[in-house]
Amino acid sequence: MLKALMGSFAAFFLSAAGAMAQDWPARPITLYMGFPAGSGVDVIARLLQPSLEKTLGQRLVIDYKSGAGGNLASETVANAKADGYTFLLGTAATHGVNAALYSKLPFDVERDFTPIAPIVDVPNVLAINPAVIDATNVQDFIAKVKAAPGRYSYASTGNGTGTHLAFAAFNAQAGLNMVHVPYKGGPDATNSVLKGETCCVFALLQAMMQHAKAGKVRLLGVTTAHRVGAMPDLPTIAEQGLPGYESYIWFGVFAPKGLDAAIAARMNAALKTAIEDPEVNRKMVELGNTPRYETLDQFKATVAKDRARWAQVVKSVGATID
Repeated sequence: MLKALMGSFAAFFLSAAGAMAQDWPARPITLYMGFPAGSGVDVIARLLQPSLEKTLGQRLVIDYKSGAGGNLASETVANAKADGYTFLLGTAATHGVNAALYSKLPFDVERDFTPIAPIVDVPNVLAINPAVIDATNVQDFIAKVKAAPGRYSYASTGNGTGTHLAFAAFNAQAGLNMVHVPYKGGPDATNSVLKGETCCVFALLQAMMQHAKAGKVRLLGVTTAHRVGAMPDLPTIAEQGLPGYESYIWFGVFAPKGLDAAIAARMNAALKTAIEDPEVNRKMVELGNTPRYETLDQFKATVAKDRARWAQVVKSVGATID
């Protein structure tokens, strides 16, 4: 009798869950992001928004909750109800770097989220001010820095950020002695290079292309394993004497843990449709990004692998944030 009763309850809850997934979405969906309006993450979200709204038949409300390296938005979504109406636009930083960088987080980047799908790979680029260090390629840059240990300073968007870690890994592999100057965000770091306060920076390609076209900086190489569509003539750093060097981040969508599998699959499919839309795809490439789609299982594996990878980089640099 008890066994039959338990079976009835299980069937009831499975039926209710199926009905909820079938009716989803019945109201607007909120997409949280831990970065300000106008940021690189926001630009990508706005590109996806029309396609997602068309596919899902509901408004996509973008809610900005910036601060603590994206952790505020991550914590909000980690603690939200897994009903299919709250998502997070996270990055390899929020779900990889931060897990190793912050000594204590109020959530676990794997256990407390349902990975839905990545959207783009976002390359960094080594940008220099030729008036400070007149290098023409990566090998030339390395030679000039080695000839003057401790003379050159590089900018970053903050201690322990992706740009800091990318340069620290570069210096370690190339055997360079440079001075790290952390700034409060991308604009300040970029301005320091433009003004000649620092010689160089690893920055998002989409942020540096305009300065390169204006002749204010020189781009020496991208940090991805392969060249990017926006600048196919710009070689990778790995091609220029540092084999295996790679440092980039991805943007991706997450939900709270326990999201119904059918809703997760539908959101994954909607993101695939948006990413593969010819116009959206073209604009992403023009911005210097590489569109990227993965299944639910593939993205879950990506998050786990990148968390481990960035943990090694952070440990080698010795960066922490309490």
